[in-house]
Amino acid sequence: MTTRWIQPLMLLLVSLLYWQFVSHVSGAKEPWDADGYWRIWYPGSLVLSALSGFMLRRRGWLGGMIVTFAQLPVMWVNAGTGGLLMAGATILCILAVPAFAFSTIGGRLARSCADGGKTDGAV
Repeated sequence: MTTRWIQPLMLLLVSLLYWQFVSHVSGAKEPWDADGYWRIWYPGSLVLSALSGFMLRRRGWLGGMIVTFAQLPVMWVNAGTGGLLMAGATILCILAVPAFAFSTIGGRLARSCADGGKTDGAV
């Protein structure tokens, strides 16, 4: 395994622990059924996405995807495989859009800071 994959794997582990913590604290089997999901836990995941984007830099966009989709294995372990697993995956695709944006912005900010604020216009 190359060092290129260590950061995303560590982020996956942190994200899995985050969503399992959400389920454990709230008593909900699925993180999005937790009390305060929309007020506390989902916004917290967006902050985690932005921070992960900053850490991953060029691959910053990947951070939001990892953080959001880490809910799926937590739901699978806690609630089992049900007929709604595909519906859950579809909902996660929608929830991943803002996380993708936050992590992409975090990655761009990190690159901008590393370049001393100079940009060459490249995206």
